[in-house]
Amino acid sequence: MDNQRLFLFVALSFVVLLLWQSWMEDYGPASQVETAVVENAQSPATATALPAGSADTADIPGAPADMATMERALPDTDVLKKGQFIDVTTDLFHIKIDTTGGDLRQADLLDYKATTDPDSPPFRLLNDSLPNLFVIQSGLRASVGTEPTHHVVYTAEQGSYRMADDADELQVSMIWRSPEGVEVVKRYIFHRGSYAVGLQHEVRNNSTAEWQGRQYRQLQRTQVAETGQSSFIYTYMGGVIYSPEEKYEKITFEDMLDEKLDRSITDGWAAMLQHYFLGALIPASAETDRYYTNTLSSSRYVIGMISPNREVAPGSSALYETTIFIGPKLQDEMKQLAPGLELTVDYGLLTVLAQPLFWLLKTLHGLLGNWGWAIVCVTILIKLAFYKLSETSYKSMANMRKLAPRMKTLKERYGDDRQKMNQAMMEMYKKEKINPLGGCLPIVVQIPVFIALYWVLLESVELRHAPFILWITDMSSPDPYYILPLLMGATMLIQQRLNPAPMDPIQAKVMMMLPIVFTVFFAFFPSGLVLYWVVNNTLSIAQQWMITRRIERGGK
Repeated sequence: MDNQRLFLFVALSFVVLLLWQSWMEDYGPASQVETAVVENAQSPATATALPAGSADTADIPGAPADMATMERALPDTDVLKKGQFIDVTTDLFHIKIDTTGGDLRQADLLDYKATTDPDSPPFRLLNDSLPNLFVIQSGLRASVGTEPTHHVVYTAEQGSYRMADDADELQVSMIWRSPEGVEVVKRYIFHRGSYAVGLQHEVRNNSTAEWQGRQYRQLQRTQVAETGQSSFIYTYMGGVIYSPEEKYEKITFEDMLDEKLDRSITDGWAAMLQHYFLGALIPASAETDRYYTNTLSSSRYVIGMISPNREVAPGSSALYETTIFIGPKLQDEMKQLAPGLELTVDYGLLTVLAQPLFWLLKTLHGLLGNWGWAIVCVTILIKLAFYKLSETSYKSMANMRKLAPRMKTLKERYGDDRQKMNQAMMEMYKKEKINPLGGCLPIVVQIPVFIALYWVLLESVELRHAPFILWITDMSSPDPYYILPLLMGATMLIQQRLNPAPMDPIQAKVMMMLPIVFTVFFAFFPSGLVLYWVVNNTLSIAQQWMITRRIERGGK
């Protein structure tokens, strides 16, 4: 095996990675908005009780065996019931809360635009209409009597709320009263500068009997990609749960279709992810919840949790609390909210390498104020860190290039007798003190770091709509004029000229085709990724050219 074969293997491996990502986008779990996944509609009269501990087939979770009287299946609806909207505006959000259930129905992120157009509206993460439906629902299941699920109608204290300029917090409260005299106050608490929203259900038992019940919270969405998401790049969309025992687990939409989740978790959380944004539910510390998934009509998927049963004596009150995260995948803020929440920025198996690289990228951005220049500097620093390893590899290639005429002579002399030709080549390598594998290990060592940086640039919401220079106005979108991909292809061609020519004519043709193939692939890649490859290739060319020139002149 020579260096050319190694480069060919690495290049083809990367092509396979790109093809796999594209295949997952085109033929993986597809959106099925037009057809129903599961027809769950039942009439209350014909609904049957579910097994203990499972989630209801309707859009309200069921109850465990010790609350058997709660196991009443409620009808699923093809569209969400709608009441009156409560408008809430903070420094980060414009949110609409529906009085039906007190659901979070719409959430616009004011610091993030839908597109790069200066007049673009804010990015809408939560939305209550098909096809791109994503809402957060919550309610209480009572063991006896009327229960405030997300189908009941709350009474709002105000029709709109706005966080005052000098306020650090904004509370939005709604109230519901049962015929039995139980009063429930549903309250959202917004904090300045934070995408974490507090959710409270305060139960005030004004009846003459003990009240028993549990709080449920759930994320409901369809499988539709973010607006502007490249169809060429595959990133995970679906559910995630976290537990101290199993850590970070993906619950795909297919998993939800195949089998309903039913697990007890303490100090965990659940989330629905898309490329740059997420919604997450974080229970109170040390609380043990029953986690569940469900599928509803109109291709809606649900992941949620149910709290333990609590008793509220007559004349007493109880408070259920949950933290909701609605926003971009900002690692620092998520890390402070719950263990492992920052893992929703999914670097895969290379997280241990990717997180330090992201820290370095973010630090350089803090100094330079431009994510494009930060990428350039990170690439330079990585090349400097691997300078000696690269030097070893390029020396080996330069020596092999120097021997190319003699190797061609051997091939002509021995023809198709590969055994004799390989034996003669090994004798020549031994005489010239050249290790034909000398360039392999340095390259292999660097590959995980470069792939980790690839995922950092792909997953970082900070690069979304971030401008660089001149015509590059969005580092997360493809170059509109294809200049960076063409430069990348040109650098690959130059690198090939510096490498020893392959002995095998078929291998030589494949190597010549790679720059064209990669140029086509990278034409659809985010500009930040292409910029990294252009800078990396340019630095490699400079280093390799100097070493090759020195060795061909007989220098050390």
